Amino acid sequence: MMNNFIKQLTLKITSRFSTILLTTLQLTLMLTVMMITLPSFAVEADNANEIANTVSTVEIKNTKVVQSYSSGQIASSTESATQEQVLKDIKQRVLLGDSDQENNKALNTTRESMINQKYQQARNRSVAKNIAALPRLNQTSRSFSDGTFAIYEGYSQLIEDLDADGYFQTFSVTFDADLLTGNPHDEAVVYAELYLSEDGGPWVHYYSTDNFVIHGESSDDEFEVYSTLEQGFSSNHYDILIDLYEVGYPNIVASYSSDDSNSLYGLPLESSDYDLEYVEYYTEVHSDGGSSSVIILIIMMIALSIRQIKFNK
Repeated sequence: MMNNFIKQLTLKITSRFSTILLTTLQLTLMLTVMMITLPSFAVEADNANEIANTVSTVEIKNTKVVQSYSSGQIASSTESATQEQVLKDIKQRVLLGDSDQENNKALNTTRESMINQKYQQARNRSVAKNIAALPRLNQTSRSFSDGTFAIYEGYSQLIEDLDADGYFQTFSVTFDADLLTGNPHDEAVVYAELYLSEDGGPWVHYYSTDNFVIHGESSDDEFEVYSTLEQGFSSNHYDILIDLYEVGYPNIVASYSSDDSNSLYGLPLESSDYDLEYVEYYTEVHSDGGSSSVIILIIMMIALSIRQIKFNK
């Protein structure tokens, strides 16, 4: 359609201008049209890319994959790594794809399902076999799964928020499990199951600790877990619950949650796929030499056309 317009315009002025001048005018008009239409093509391409990105985002949400990376240790142990070392180790595992899910440390199942699973496993194997595999304890050690455990304290720490929106992808949970026997030399081998509840929803398992030894009511056996949420955790507030087990027994011996400490209530968390580091971009507009030349050429042609019209008259 634009070409027909150019041809008609060319025919109307054929009788007044030379062949060279007409050819130049035609080329100038074509260049002008190109300069006008190219930006619209760019906008359409940007819109197409935006639509494609939106579709991809929807597909990712519909096929939600949950991934996290955690590291647990006794806080006061001489072998305990510093926070910086732990976070560096977690970042390395993220690069390797060595997630909690891959290591069966995060089962992404509800608390009820986890409890039922433990009782089912207990029915399928003997307690004696589990006890034989326990680490060596002192001579006064015995099973204390009759209810003499407690979690004295539990608290969290928010660590990493790259986009500074108030939601953190990395956090830690520290708790102190005690053995309430009155004998400071009593020891027990325990482990903990950690759960997250998103905005008051069901408790979902996110980490199983390794076995560790607690000593009476000592505070030197605090256990800490550092976690980075890598994928599938939307920006929201999460509560935390800790279930303590004695190794070899399926019953929960102590629990501690957001009901016991505000430090475990309403943590603003999100996975790293929501926590993208903000980078500010600047756009600079420069006058292109080619565009300036075309504009100058158009002005010259208009002036030349006006001059020839006056000359013909």
